[in-house]
Amino acid sequence: MPEEAYTLVRVVDKLLLFLYSIAIGAASIGLFCVGVRWIPEDTVVDSIRNLYGDEQWVQITATTVGVVLFLISLRLFYVSVKRSNGSTPSIDQRNEFGDVRISMETVENLALKAASRHRGLKDLRARIRVTDAGLDIVIRTVVEGDTSIPALTEEIQRSVKGHVEEITGIPVAGVSVFVANVVQAPAFKSRVE
Repeated sequence: MPEEAYTLVRVVDKLLLFLYSIAIGAASIGLFCVGVRWIPEDTVVDSIRNLYGDEQWVQITATTVGVVLFLISLRLFYVSVKRSNGSTPSIDQRNEFGDVRISMETVENLALKAASRHRGLKDLRARIRVTDAGLDIVIRTVVEGDTSIPALTEEIQRSVKGHVEEITGIPVAGVSVFVANVVQAPAFKSRVE
């Protein structure tokens, strides 16, 4: 499953869990209030009579809420019991011997390792996206000193692309480098006594 679709499914599942929690919370508060008799018996009886009475909108609302909560229950039950192929997103490849799965975290670490070989970089971060053309890698960094940014970023792009392709065998469509800031390297004064 592509990473965007995987993320969308997780967001929908979290939203369903949130709505389900609100509904169950409201129902439990209502039952508690009935149990300790904070809601008068007449109000409870009138509410139940409205469900079975001539007010069709009350019946439609109750039926709709019941069906929606049941469907959410089924979805959450399915999510809780389904076998996961791995909770971490990965890149799946097939070769003549079988399947190979490489986690996105592994690819990020490889990209960071290649980028960290260059002097004058701080706060390195990597983000990986899988596209039809291959991997799209974004490196975020802070540059120290008066280094030539175009030359440095070109070196980073070349080394990250080569290292990731060599180690994983996955083509890299592009490497983008985002220089977040430039900071001066701390100057050390030698002190002779």
